[in-house]
Amino acid sequence: RWLYGKQICLFYAFCGVMFGICSLSTLTLLSTVCCLKICFPAYGKLMFLSCAWTYAAIFACSPLAHWGEYGVEPYGTACCIDWHSTNINAVAMSYTIVLFIFCFILPCGVIVASYSLILVTVKESRKAVEQH
Repeated sequence: RWLYGKQICLFYAFCGVMFGICSLSTLTLLSTVCCLKICFPAYGKLMFLSCAWTYAAIFACSPLAHWGEYGVEPYGTACCIDWHSTNINAVAMSYTIVLFIFCFILPCGVIVASYSLILVTVKESRKAVEQH
């Protein structure tokens, strides 16, 4: 069971969500930078990793502002987003849906699209080199 009280549970859940989203956001930015450098060299300018932290902070702070909830996980040994509250609370359900779309589907889509463009560019470059 969770031994450390509600405030530590909130902090633990906040850190888990914050660092998890920041990690995926950073990977998304890195794939985008690689794609820009390889596929569109004229547009490969600097991107700030602070964007990933800001993006993650928005979603991690939302349950603290009562859009979604943090709570003890079903096994009771750790804290995270309270997934059970989505069954009763429409606001928590909207948070979960937005989190799923903007913190999973969108970043994964950008990563897949970026690396797909890189593969297409490399394949076209290889064909061009073989023709010469």
